Amino acid sequence: MTDPNRPVRVLIVDDSAVVRQVFTKELSKDPGIEIVGTAANPYIARDKVVELKPDVITLDVEMPRMDGIAFLRKLMQFQPVPTIVVSSLTEAKGPMALEALRAGAVDVMCKPGSAYTVGEMSVDLAERIKIAAKIKVEPRRSSEGKHASPIARTALARTTNKIIAIGTSTGGTEALRRILPAFPKNCPGIVIVQHMPEQFTSSFAQSLDRDCEIEVHEAIDGELVTPGKAIVAQGAHHLLLRRSGGDYHAQVKPGPLVSRHRPSVDVLMHSVAAAAGANAVGVMMTGMGRDGAEGMKAMFDAGAHTVVQNEATCVVYGMPKRAVELGGAREIVPLDEIPNAVMRAVNDARSAA
Repeated sequence: MTDPNRPVRVLIVDDSAVVRQVFTKELSKDPGIEIVGTAANPYIARDKVVELKPDVITLDVEMPRMDGIAFLRKLMQFQPVPTIVVSSLTEAKGPMALEALRAGAVDVMCKPGSAYTVGEMSVDLAERIKIAAKIKVEPRRSSEGKHASPIARTALARTTNKIIAIGTSTGGTEALRRILPAFPKNCPGIVIVQHMPEQFTSSFAQSLDRDCEIEVHEAIDGELVTPGKAIVAQGAHHLLLRRSGGDYHAQVKPGPLVSRHRPSVDVLMHSVAAAAGANAVGVMMTGMGRDGAEGMKAMFDAGAHTVVQNEATCVVYGMPKRAVELGGAREIVPLDEIPNAVMRAVNDARSAA
């Protein structure tokens, strides 16, 4: 964690001299950020991390001599620093970006010239840097040790009229990777908003699908949301739930930013409150900001059971905290207890029906 009274010290790691110059110039316009150095490759970066002790690193993936992901793994093992991967993300490079998150990156975003102009991107990056500086990253001694404890998988009665809505942001990719495999094949349909660039929501969903008993894929406009299926909102599109008779359908649509995001957890959860009411369970997990807090309160007021991840297990206790403050949480539990809390709520509702 950085001293809030001084600027965030940033090291820029990128093999492009132009990118290093542009980032230095644009980010230095923010008084809350100080660029303490740049590096053209991971070997130079390694020495500068030791010398300069930056609060945050921005890191390219494709670099000579050592790729950014290999460097990130070593960094997180020996001298962890909050790291934002800034790369030329395309659909083809989606798996590479996801691997960066698994290696320990706290965020991933696109370079200028793709989804953003330079000016828009630098403002966004500056905000993410200040968020990242507040995140405490721990050394990663083993890729397996962090998640060694098993989660119980509880079978459910058939629940065709139930729905589960999950919202998350910073830290959410690994949180979802942790909890979704715990849901059984006959669990209610799940709708998910994870804040991430549109270039790799499909790859992220595919990676989750490989680890889960349930089917996981990127949301398709108009599709049925059925038991045993989880759908992930497309990047740059809102995801809503609509009801037709006894069926739930996904609606994927463009639109303005809501709560500074698209997709927005608020948009999803407001739609779930209207479509499913007390037949829904809402889950709020780790993330910076307040997106989803009002939507979760709407679900709570509509009779839904709402579960919030506790502070101790969040990478960033922003979105969950705001949901609690607004009075939208019925349960506050550690990450590993979320699947069982959700399934208990579903089964309790089924028994009471």
